[in-house]
Amino acid sequence: QVQLVESGGGSVQAGGSLKLSCGASRGTYSSYCMGWFRQPPGKEREAVATIDSGGSTSYADSVKGRFTISKDNAKILYLQMSSLKPEDTGMYFCAAAFLPCGVPVGESAVTYWGQGTQVTVSS
Repeated sequence: QVQLVESGGGSVQAGGSLKLSCGASRGTYSSYCMGWFRQPPGKEREAVATIDSGGSTSYADSVKGRFTISKDNAKILYLQMSSLKPEDTGMYFCAAAFLPCGVPVGESAVTYWGQGTQVTVSS
């Protein structure tokens, strides 16, 4: 069983940056597909970025060139977000163990979720 805990959300002005972190409080995720999803207000949860066990990454078109997903060991996953836009506002969730390992992927495919961290971008 993997338990995921996100941190790093907050409020920022458009054009700013934030870095989200996701730690495994129990277990490791080295063999899993990992990713970040977000849920804008009043909308469905959507995949933003994924990374597989070998380090291959995939991004939603809306964040390509602005967001970078990475992991530094079996317990920490990151999402570096730059050039943030108001439309990036939403609750961001860390996710583990899903297929296909790439964007797009539906939330129903995900086995493990974090509790979410809020990102608010003001214009």
